[in-house]
Amino acid sequence: MSTPEAPRTSPVQETSELGEAPENPEPDGSDGAPSRFAAKRPARKLSWQQLTIVPAMLVVLLLATWLWFQQADLDPVSENALSNGQVSQALWEQIELTVISTFFVLIIAIPLGILLTRRAFRKATPVAMALANMGQATPAIGLLALLVIWLGIGRKAALIGMIAYAVLPVLSNTIAGLKANDPTVLEAARGIGMSATGVLTRVELPLAVPLILAGVRTALVLNVGTATLAVFGGGGGLGVLITAGITNQRMPVLVLGSILTVALALLVDWLASLVEVLLRPRGLDL
Repeated sequence: MSTPEAPRTSPVQETSELGEAPENPEPDGSDGAPSRFAAKRPARKLSWQQLTIVPAMLVVLLLATWLWFQQADLDPVSENALSNGQVSQALWEQIELTVISTFFVLIIAIPLGILLTRRAFRKATPVAMALANMGQATPAIGLLALLVIWLGIGRKAALIGMIAYAVLPVLSNTIAGLKANDPTVLEAARGIGMSATGVLTRVELPLAVPLILAGVRTALVLNVGTATLAVFGGGGGLGVLITAGITNQRMPVLVLGSILTVALALLVDWLASLVEVLLRPRGLDL
């Protein structure tokens, strides 16, 4: 005569009898899909100091300059140097020189930096860095003079000189940012089946973004400053006002050209700092 079997208990009943909470890896009311109440990553916000301090300083600087010009006694030479839209034309030429030169710096330095960190081209890194160092070590006015002798007077010589002068910070920061990546992270990315291009675009470059952006910010400010020397090569810019004020010994013209150059450099640096914060990967925020 067979004995009756004891009733079987479910795993949930067994764990409840032991006093342990049953495991439920899936959200309630779902079949493996993420819960609609899952926490969202907070959007990055800029502080009010980042948004207001530099613009407020620029407004005060430009307002003080305007008030000073209102009561300044300008002679015919100064009025002639500042009339007929010459100030706005010089400012616009300065912005054009900065934007164009920075664009070419980016499309040259960043791809070159990526290429020099690949295994097949690492041996060429010292040569490329030496050339970039020569471009910045050479005095800007001397480099511009050599380019004018070679290419003639015009904006082309000025732009090439500005590009050569600003390549180094972007190139060196790109190489440093890519080399600073943790090898174990890159190996893990390859281990999950990512291609070399995928590792570069989805792991290496995002991790190197802070250093690359810092180099771009430095190059922008350098280009604003060196653009004032474009006047010696016939490239225009705010250097026209500065040289006119020096050669004619007219302080108002010199002051206006200098203040506009300083204000433009501060504005560019401020905008670059905002972009640097917004483009920084969120996982790298401290």
